[in-house]
Amino acid sequence: MVRILSAVVSSFALGASALSLHTRAELPSEVGKIWAGWGSIKNAFIFGDSYTQTGFEYTQTQPSATNPFGNPTYPGWTSSNGPNWVGYLTFKYNASSLLTYNLAYGGATVDASLVTPYTPTVKSLKDQVESEFIPGYTGSSSKAKWTGSDSIFAIWIGINDIGNSYWNGADATDVLNAKIFAVISSLVDKIYAAGGRNYVFINVPPLDRTPLIIPQGATAVSLSKADVAAWNLKVVDLAKVLKAKNGTNVWVYDSNKSFGEVIDDPKSHPESAGLKNTTGYCQAYQNGTPAQDTLIASCGVPVNQYFWLNNLHPTSAIHEVVAKGVADLLSAGPNI
Repeated sequence: MVRILSAVVSSFALGASALSLHTRAELPSEVGKIWAGWGSIKNAFIFGDSYTQTGFEYTQTQPSATNPFGNPTYPGWTSSNGPNWVGYLTFKYNASSLLTYNLAYGGATVDASLVTPYTPTVKSLKDQVESEFIPGYTGSSSKAKWTGSDSIFAIWIGINDIGNSYWNGADATDVLNAKIFAVISSLVDKIYAAGGRNYVFINVPPLDRTPLIIPQGATAVSLSKADVAAWNLKVVDLAKVLKAKNGTNVWVYDSNKSFGEVIDDPKSHPESAGLKNTTGYCQAYQNGTPAQDTLIASCGVPVNQYFWLNNLHPTSAIHEVVAKGVADLLSAGPNI
């Protein structure tokens, strides 16, 4: 059976002191300010939520040339009924032998003290950075050999932060989002202090077009759309500040745009051209299926011809669009 991260989604739940520098030959002032190209990247450190999680446990088997995911076996535990964008980036759109350390966790918010996740065991972005990346991959105890110039750091977060707060309206979410992005900025600073120099940020897709939000009515659609737009502006602002402050290499990938393009016209991207239904989902598929192309007659078409697996999570096609898009950006050089 295709391994899937979670069951049906009824809400958005599904889903310092100076740090010692990573052991390496380069000094901070010498690292990563000149982009050597996507083909020079050997390591990817990934952070996020259920759109990104593959079930990696940082205390278990580590990525290697013969096993780039480390654990679990590719495609891992995903929410897409098959490979997600991390899998496609690592195994199909990589430009070198890429070792991927995917610390993303389903249901994650940025900081559980600001936006409560669906269960206390969820590892927030803050947990992923401070409790896993820092102790696991920095300093003399690092489980990996990496440098600022041969590694990228990718963050796709915000779906659950918005989903668990958008209904409060702009006055409240503007204040909340300012606090959230202050945390994101502080976490990126910690990654920078540890040696990270190349950053990819992915913005939030159009949650107002999900089968979860649409049935809730016009007000929910309007409020979620506005919060997503405000969040995505802050992603760009964060990227620009990071670039200006540290002289780092920064990319922003617009998942909001690519999701919208594919929902409107699957043939807008070759990777999604086989989709037949981009607005609904079939309940018989929503918890995952034995294979990526499983057909249950009552659903009309195979599961991989649906854009949505359930009311919040898309199937693999749009994940491949995202992976190719991110790889294209990396190939072209920093876009911030």
